Amino acid sequence: MAPWMAEQPKTIVAQPTTLCPMDCTYCYLLERHLKQEMTPQVASAIAHGIAASWEPVEVVWHGGEPLAVGLERFAELLQPFEPLRRAGRVRHKVQTGGGRPITDAWCDVFEQYEIGVGVSIDGPRELNRHRVDRGGRPMFDRTMAGIETLKRRGIPFTVLAVVSQDGTGQAGQVLDFMRDLGTSWVGFNVEAKEGANSDGQTPSIDHARRFWRDTFEWCRRSNDVTVREVSNLWGFLGLTQDRRDADSRHDPIPTIAWNGDVVLLSPELLGVRSITYDDFIAGNVLENDLPTILLRADELLYVQEFAAALKTCKQTCEFFSFCQGAHAGDRFFEHGTFAATETDHCRNSVQAPVLALAELLNRRGEADDGLGAHGACGVEPRH
Repeated sequence: MAPWMAEQPKTIVAQPTTLCPMDCTYCYLLERHLKQEMTPQVASAIAHGIAASWEPVEVVWHGGEPLAVGLERFAELLQPFEPLRRAGRVRHKVQTGGGRPITDAWCDVFEQYEIGVGVSIDGPRELNRHRVDRGGRPMFDRTMAGIETLKRRGIPFTVLAVVSQDGTGQAGQVLDFMRDLGTSWVGFNVEAKEGANSDGQTPSIDHARRFWRDTFEWCRRSNDVTVREVSNLWGFLGLTQDRRDADSRHDPIPTIAWNGDVVLLSPELLGVRSITYDDFIAGNVLENDLPTILLRADELLYVQEFAAALKTCKQTCEFFSFCQGAHAGDRFFEHGTFAATETDHCRNSVQAPVLALAELLNRRGEADDGLGAHGACGVEPRH
């Protein structure tokens, strides 16, 4: 795995609680109905396991609803990281769906600990209907109330949005909404079959391609919002050919459960059961520190299979130089093995935007650094 996985993480995902008061139709979290909470002892073990040699690490508090752990407990979990944060070695981020109200008291915590805030909302009311509470009631108004509190307090926020089948034709409407919402950055996650959402209705590549085409068109007219996927693709195309052809190393993304268990490569694997892969657990921070756990990563069957699959992807896939093999978890959720190659995620979140951009540029007769008659990244547009 050495050539494929970075020696140190850029991101650590920490699960303060499994509980989420929401019951979104596409949610992948299997234990979101259980109230299992991280202890300060686990948080302390995570903090003390961040090696002095590591570059600044982003600690993302996520999955279930982080705010459901409560203000007092959340502040306790943050305390062990304080020496690291003050030294500039750790940055905090919290991703919330508004399952618990964002109050002024929460804003005080966000400001005190310099926490970046990400809000999950899919678009205007009619496109946010998949986000509901346990009683099936829409979350839109409650999420919007939290956003208004953030804006009143002058706290910037990013947005994560899920693109479902029924939203693929509404990219312009969604982006107009995001611009008016006041965010400067949005990331789109095309709905995928993951975890509890094993029966989800994922968009086809043609629907996804339409969404990305409309997104690129919107971004051409407006620069008010940075779209993660657009920025990533343009950033890649701006590299020299040598840099494009070079292999990247995957962030191991150690994801720590409420009880200290660690999974690697894909946060969506947390809480998923598999006899074959020993529930994907790489170790526990109460028993070993993170550097030790990462050092043993290549002993894990799913890491070994993923590494082998990356070699196959590189040899066979025309999109590999851009995606570098994409996400590990989707291989398992769709195929039951990490040795698989192409997935719906590949098609909808990697191939579709590349092909959409190539189509637009070809349509206009434009050419830019390898774009033109053969499309982006040397890929022939598929009509």
